[in-house]
Amino acid sequence: MSKVVVAMSGGVDSSVAAALLKQQGHEVIGMMLRLWSEPGREDSNRCCTPDSMAQARRVAAKLDIPFYVVDAKDVFRETVVQYFLDGYARGETPNPCLLCNRQIRWTFLLDHALALGADFMATGHYARTQKTEHGKIKLLRAVDDAKDQSYILHVLTQEKLQRALFPVGEYPKAEIRRIAESFSLPTAARKDSQDLCFLAGDDYRRFLARHTPQINQPGNIETRDGKIIGRHSGLANYTIGQRKGLNLSSPLPLYVIAKHAGRNLLIVGAAGELGLDELTARGVHWVSGDAPAESFRAAVKIRYTARPLTAQVTPHADGSRATVKLDVPARDVTAGQAAVFYVNDEVLGGGIIA
Repeated sequence: MSKVVVAMSGGVDSSVAAALLKQQGHEVIGMMLRLWSEPGREDSNRCCTPDSMAQARRVAAKLDIPFYVVDAKDVFRETVVQYFLDGYARGETPNPCLLCNRQIRWTFLLDHALALGADFMATGHYARTQKTEHGKIKLLRAVDDAKDQSYILHVLTQEKLQRALFPVGEYPKAEIRRIAESFSLPTAARKDSQDLCFLAGDDYRRFLARHTPQINQPGNIETRDGKIIGRHSGLANYTIGQRKGLNLSSPLPLYVIAKHAGRNLLIVGAAGELGLDELTARGVHWVSGDAPAESFRAAVKIRYTARPLTAQVTPHADGSRATVKLDVPARDVTAGQAAVFYVNDEVLGGGIIA
């Protein structure tokens, strides 16, 4: 059997991943990242609170596997948190989980796993992989569509996927909790959290105000034809499609339809002006390692929690960009989020909405 490092978080999913692999006869090692938290908020970072670490240690002891904590505070702050801050400074709405999976979990932590002689690294992500007859790895949706996390894993290269195991992706969430109970794992009833870990339960606007106060510069609110109708309190405080909280006087409901960071402008319009039927994705990563030679039909997710939208995807000549023509306009196309391309259950790739 193989030596497998399991990235543990103190949650039920990674705990069950470790238990299943141990049951299958693998040599399992638990490893947890200590991530950056704002000073004084260390107890609230959901990924590595003292309680989470204690839970992970208890699971490791229950399974009789070694457990290590790896300090990733500096590299996490310099890469993931800075990416988050820089994205908002550009007027975008970034998804830092994408960079965390690429640079922290599947580079920094994987390197530590390989240094221990591991053959594979496993996580508690809800996703699946499948090896083709040519030896390449396909990335697939999880069995539980409501919990599927393949969206944030589309950044993984073939080299990383060859080392990746996702044991819980073959099960519905309810079954994972049942399995945890069958192993008497202390995390069986632990609640899931969807917040960004480094926000520590705080509102992202307050976090931005503390770390990049310069981006909260007031500016004009305009219509598409350039008419000034109000003032905004800083572009980072608004999202595409937002209607409430604009403090505008208008006979019709107005929505945020665009943000222009260069001019510090918030553009609003009526519901009919909201929505795009075409977008460009930049920095596109193709899971197979090769961009498709031709345009193709796909289901496209433009946010982690969004329902897939049918579209025609056309890779550009160099493969690093792609034009996505949606069949039906979408109201929440947002620069900085990822557009991820699916054909049936397979993730072909994705890039950042430009």
